[in-house]
Amino acid sequence: MRARLQGLAALASLLLLGSCALLVPSTQPPQSTTIPTSALLAGVAAGPAVGKLGLGDEDARGALASFRESCPRLLGRQDESGLTTPLDWKPACDASAKWPDGQSVRFFETWFETARVGDGQSFITGYYEPEIAGVRQRRAGFDVPVYAVPPDLIRAKPGEATPQADGQMPKGRYDSAGRFVPYYERGDIDDGALMGRGLEIAWAADPIEFFFLQIQGSGRLRAPDGTVTRIGYAGQNGFPFTGIGSLMRERGLIGEGPGQYPGSMQGMMRYLREHPAEGRALMRLNRSYVFFRVVEGDGPIGALGVPVRGKSSAAVDPAYVPLGAPVWLDVDRKEASGLWIAQDTGGAIKGANRFDSFWGAGAEARQIAGGMIARGGALLLLPRGTVARLRGR
Repeated sequence: MRARLQGLAALASLLLLGSCALLVPSTQPPQSTTIPTSALLAGVAAGPAVGKLGLGDEDARGALASFRESCPRLLGRQDESGLTTPLDWKPACDASAKWPDGQSVRFFETWFETARVGDGQSFITGYYEPEIAGVRQRRAGFDVPVYAVPPDLIRAKPGEATPQADGQMPKGRYDSAGRFVPYYERGDIDDGALMGRGLEIAWAADPIEFFFLQIQGSGRLRAPDGTVTRIGYAGQNGFPFTGIGSLMRERGLIGEGPGQYPGSMQGMMRYLREHPAEGRALMRLNRSYVFFRVVEGDGPIGALGVPVRGKSSAAVDPAYVPLGAPVWLDVDRKEASGLWIAQDTGGAIKGANRFDSFWGAGAEARQIAGGMIARGGALLLLPRGTVARLRGR
């Protein structure tokens, strides 16, 4: 969802932080004047033995199941963090295939060591898979288009635009004169810039619910007859995300005083509904726009290319955490503490020890993710011998 999911995953957290994917924290994460651009630059140190973490049986069982699902991808992709190679993971992946679920804690104790990246101080938010009213064919009451990726949304050719910080060319389109220009932003698309091009894969009933589904990066559309269509992140228009929670806070709209609203997703939705004109203008200030695809079968699918699982999967910044790696969180929210598997990314999930916890679907998941904000410690679980090898570089 928020990578979200796929490709954005965890846009859930972007409301305040400006990420497909840990939802609506009420305060900003800690800021640093100097931000290392990778785990290696942030510094990696050995942590305590896995056996000293206090890992529980149920927690370990869910993590082992998600780790197994990650292994085919983990063994076939390069680790952007530079911490590991596919071969590092092979012994643990091979063992996981036949490891008894009843001994899940021992699995992690046997095959992994812990590592602290930077100061290890984590910031955690949450995301979930929303379900909103929607149909595949337009009908009365369902007028909000759900678009596929437009074919004219492409990256600039080398030399025709300034490369981004990551070296990639920016996204945009070529106009009728052949010039590369930014793609249509949210306001343009809401005003009909893409209408009549056959890009609609579905139609939603509520623009506010759909706006928040875009932030999550994935979700379900439920038709009046009960039919459910799952949609997943397919692309984004190239504009940076602007979190409306940040804007509301700057304007004094979030807080506990008269006329103010809670900093949760639920509180923001209430403001948007009670102030429709101001709410529409506020949402348009987030120029980022997410495109979708219909997802068949199991899901939602995270950036690693495998299904993300509630209470087991997390979105991370792959420059600091290998996708597929287990992560131990010891934070000030009990429900978020424990073992998670890094299977997704998110636009706001940037930096060392920044995590977006996935809570699944349904009312409970929505409630937890909508108010999730936690801080504490974080440790990566890496294949045994990794830290010593990194120290020897």
